[in-house]
Amino acid sequence: MRIIADSSCDLYTLDVPDFKTVPLTVYTDERSFIDGTSLNIKDMLDYLASCKGRSYTSCPSVDAWLQAFEGADEIFVSTVTSALSGSYNSAMTAAQIYKEEHPEVRISVIDSLSTGAEEALLLYKLRELIKSGDPFEEIDQKIRAYLKKSRLFFSFFSLHNLAQNGRVSKAAAAALCVLNISVTGTASEEGKISVTGKARGEKKSIRTLVQDMKNAGYNGGRAVITHVENEPMAEALKQSVLKDFPQAEIQILPARGLCSYYMERRGIVISCETE
Repeated sequence: MRIIADSSCDLYTLDVPDFKTVPLTVYTDERSFIDGTSLNIKDMLDYLASCKGRSYTSCPSVDAWLQAFEGADEIFVSTVTSALSGSYNSAMTAAQIYKEEHPEVRISVIDSLSTGAEEALLLYKLRELIKSGDPFEEIDQKIRAYLKKSRLFFSFFSLHNLAQNGRVSKAAAAALCVLNISVTGTASEEGKISVTGKARGEKKSIRTLVQDMKNAGYNGGRAVITHVENEPMAEALKQSVLKDFPQAEIQILPARGLCSYYMERRGIVISCETE
């Protein structure tokens, strides 16, 4: 049984016998950055900060997914939200082609309707279900039900790349020109980015994120925090959650290339289980 995710999951490894990630790519008119294990994210961010031209992203090809499927009997696939990327559609097309050639193989392609920390949360749960020894169909049902009981919240100090690619409005991006102002928001039920407010400084951003989690029904379950070159804020957010929920299981991860591109420097995302 193999788990495959695109690189928006922010994981490089997962404690299961068979795990693969398929990279997305960040492009400018002059350079490309494949979101694999050898990507120097600091170099990418430095270059993008000085780049005056356009930048954009590209999802994995159908062939890239087909190569990732090769050799497995049962496959679970998780992708970044289909509302913002073609990765899900590409994986679905590959799954249809692969099953025509290998009718005995079972493939479940899951649209995470999110990215980053929430996709990692889904993969951790999937790992747990696989280790329990449940059959493929039962795991598929349980992981899809689980996805409906998780949420994602963010605090970004720049929306330049999101606005440039049409993910948020340019007006929302312009509001962050003031030093040390962040926007807070969530992933909507449709898998789109929803900006809900602004906060001055990291401490207020943290308070807002914790309150958003509580309002969504978080009661101390599993949570994942991802960050872009901002481990101190990620740790402060973790400690703030633990202050109210000391039993919480919280993992901190540095964002991979795709999420670093969209979150930009200092960006923080937290995903949590809800009741």
